[in-house]
Amino acid sequence: MEALTSVSVALLTIYDMCKSFSKNLSISKIMLLKKSGGKSGNWSK
Repeated sequence: MEALTSVSVALLTIYDMCKSFSKNLSISKIMLLKKSGGKSGNWSK
């Protein structure tokens, strides 16, 4: 979950810096592909 939050914040930062150049930017398809460890164990899409 922390990794997804970090990626989202990083992309929003980049978006904020680039929106003056282009108004057509979009952020999409942020998703978890694989995880290991934790209480629920390993998971992959």
